[in-house]
Amino acid sequence: MAMAMRLPAIARAATEMAAAPGGLRRLFCSNATKFSFLSPQSNTETPARPQADPSTNLFVSGLSKRTTSEGLRTAFAQFGDVADAKVVTDRVSGYSKGFGFVRYATLEDSAKGIAGMDGKFLDGWVIFAEYARPREPSQTYQPQNNMSRPPYGNNRY
Repeated sequence: MAMAMRLPAIARAATEMAAAPGGLRRLFCSNATKFSFLSPQSNTETPARPQADPSTNLFVSGLSKRTTSEGLRTAFAQFGDVADAKVVTDRVSGYSKGFGFVRYATLEDSAKGIAGMDGKFLDGWVIFAEYARPREPSQTYQPQNNMSRPPYGNNRY
């Protein structure tokens, strides 16, 4: 009987929440305040990614899995002399990982390539072109000395 008396109160609370700003999402979602379409956010913008220095090497992202290195070269060749074009592929499947690199002969050609292909369609997908950033040194594990034994497992070499 007590359960039957609580149900109308719960239903009334749910209808009040549905009419309130944020609606049922606030009732059922714990992170409803994170959605920008539910509550207006202040005009604080996230800091933009730092731009890479101009170079002849371009980073191209948003590639289709059907895009080949030759197709990438052909698309970018209309804006200048392409020295090299490479689509990075998965070792197992051989499909594109969705990004690649294009190297032009001159800085002027690379600037034309970015202006001409950034935000354009290639193989049905919108691609993005920007100057490539230099590769950061890898942070791999390096033992302090070569004579130390691993701290786990069988200590035989």
